[in-house]
Amino acid sequence: MSKKVLILSSSPRKNGNSDILCDQFAKGAAEAGNDVEKIFLADRKINYCIGCGACVSNKGVCSQDKKDDAAEILDKMVKADVIVMATPVYFYTMAGQMKTLIDRCCSRYTMMNDKELYFIATAAVNSKPALERTFEEFRGFTSCLENPVEKGLVYGIGTWNKGEIRDTEAMKEAYEMGKSC
Repeated sequence: MSKKVLILSSSPRKNGNSDILCDQFAKGAAEAGNDVEKIFLADRKINYCIGCGACVSNKGVCSQDKKDDAAEILDKMVKADVIVMATPVYFYTMAGQMKTLIDRCCSRYTMMNDKELYFIATAAVNSKPALERTFEEFRGFTSCLENPVEKGLVYGIGTWNKGEIRDTEAMKEAYEMGKSC
């Protein structure tokens, strides 16, 4: 059965290491017959959540929905069967682009039910345990969803320069996870 796969790439640079892993995941998922879409967050305008609470009183409609691209992305997250969240790791945490999107999920997170989730992180550090902090941040978000199922993690370690990920095991792992989703 074909699934709707949404890949959220928060790399600030196209063809950066985490973005390359997104493409590998997408390739595997498409070859498996899934409907795949990748959103490169740096190409989108996503304003910060201002904590106004309008989304609560307006039944999921954010006061900023007509001012940026967040509503469109959140609609896709609600409709997706599989969500892939990918980030480069800066100072042992996710990129600001991803955190800003997660914060804007406030208006619709209760509609993001029964999602299969994959997390991808890349970092210069050559230590998988060092990336756990970032994966825990993703879990902080997904633990607020109804029936989330974490399906896989891709550790893109030891990659500093753009494109270094191409020579790592993470390329195969991202592809295989995509193929099996």
